[in-house]
Amino acid sequence: MDRTEKQAFVQALQAVFAETSFVLVSQNKGLTVADATTLRRRMREAGATYKVAKNRLAALALDGTSFQGISPLLKGPTALAWSRDPVAVAKTAVDFAKANDKFVILGGALGTQTLDADGVKALAALPSLETLRAQLLGLIQTPATRIAGILQAPGSQLARVFAAYAKKDEAEAEAA
Repeated sequence: MDRTEKQAFVQALQAVFAETSFVLVSQNKGLTVADATTLRRRMREAGATYKVAKNRLAALALDGTSFQGISPLLKGPTALAWSRDPVAVAKTAVDFAKANDKFVILGGALGTQTLDADGVKALAALPSLETLRAQLLGLIQTPATRIAGILQAPGSQLARVFAAYAKKDEAEAEAA
């Protein structure tokens, strides 16, 4: 890379760090090309980007961003992964790390909060953004369903009372 390419790369990473909510730092020592391709494909499917970056350039791009805390993790052959949905990136990385021992999660940053490898694993254990949205929608709809049931209950109770009186009157008429 010449100087202008490096500057363009740093600016592109700075733009990414300004827009994203989560950055993962991993070590990919000894990953085969096939494994790296599989990881990139899985990250893409999860809505994330996975990129191997020179540590010095990545550290330059991190300066002045909310992710500055991950700069000490940039040692050795590292790669960065990011997405707007932090859980999707963390789940994809943790699942891949379970299947491939050459892929090591070093840590990450969620906004200004720096996470170690255990923090990333804890983040991966959370439900995805879509699942959380569905659960929230369910919680919002539940009170409405209960209110509708309560409002319908007096009407149905009255109908049962009238039906019971009607059956009683029929039984008395037949008996007489």
